[in-house]
Amino acid sequence: MLTRIIQLLALVCIAIGATAFAQDRDIPSSPAQVQLSFAPVVKKVAPAVVNIYAKKVVTRRVNPFLDDPFFGQFFSQGFGGGLSRQQVESALGSGVIIEPSGVVVTNAHVVRDAQEIVAVLSDGQQFDARVSISDEKSDVAILRLETEGKRLPFASLKPSEGMEVGDIVLAVGNPFGVGQTVTSGIVSALARSSLDISDYNFFIQTDAAINPGNSGGPLVDMTGGVVGINTAIYSKSGGSLGIGFAIPSEMVASVVAAEKTGAKDRAQEGDEPKTIKTVARPWIGVHGQEVTADIADSLGLDRPKGVMVSRIHPASPARAAGLKVGDVVTAINGHDIRDPAEMKFRLATVPM
Repeated sequence: MLTRIIQLLALVCIAIGATAFAQDRDIPSSPAQVQLSFAPVVKKVAPAVVNIYAKKVVTRRVNPFLDDPFFGQFFSQGFGGGLSRQQVESALGSGVIIEPSGVVVTNAHVVRDAQEIVAVLSDGQQFDARVSISDEKSDVAILRLETEGKRLPFASLKPSEGMEVGDIVLAVGNPFGVGQTVTSGIVSALARSSLDISDYNFFIQTDAAINPGNSGGPLVDMTGGVVGINTAIYSKSGGSLGIGFAIPSEMVASVVAAEKTGAKDRAQEGDEPKTIKTVARPWIGVHGQEVTADIADSLGLDRPKGVMVSRIHPASPARAAGLKVGDVVTAINGHDIRDPAEMKFRLATVPM
């Protein structure tokens, strides 16, 4: 009798387990559950992404001996040293339209010294473009397309502050000139500062495939918001190794704001001088060092964080506000500061 009861209980447990397993493996109840896809995000963003073709004329010396450490001294003294020729070089990159009037964000290195710039939309439309502002320090440039009043599709900048490591992102651009391409990945790291890419080494790291030609294209989240501008890759071969870097949208927004209001003008060199705006940024005249574990322990901090002030300029507004050598800056405008690179980034994005 006891054996019979145990057998019945075993059958009940098996039945319950099978039911639970069946619930975990439900048949999809709608086409939407079967066809999960990033296509809606791509359809929203792709029309605003442009391929950028930038041309510039460079002068190159023809004589191969000019670069030789020994023979160069002779040829530079009249023995054919003046022979040179002009060549047209083309740069390939990407960009994203952020306003329907034709305002495009891209990388400064994509359009550096360009005499002619053409932007091509995904539907084949082409527009001549001019550089309105170029910020070499952040590697961000703003272009204005000559649309003759035509309104264009655009994407919106979205703060990257809400991003977390592991979030899914898409990179859109024109790698190797093959045409508009979308790649997917995750946010691998935030506030990556141990690099030497620009003056503001503060990037979003992603494993979404980024290749030459992707520079200037958008990094977008699952709502279609532009959270970064793709700018560089870590690679020994020139191809993607799954380590790409994007400029956070907060830095991009500061350059966009400067293009509209807070920029200074400068003349661009060339046969036809043009006026290009540059970014004016806050200055506090403070130098600092990273807070190490030993420094944190001596100051009674629970962990290494912030920037210890090591030097202050005599005219520093921070000095006038009471900041002293030895003080530790732990936050700026509500954002925690981990190291000098982050402090520099946060100050650079303060509106002027």
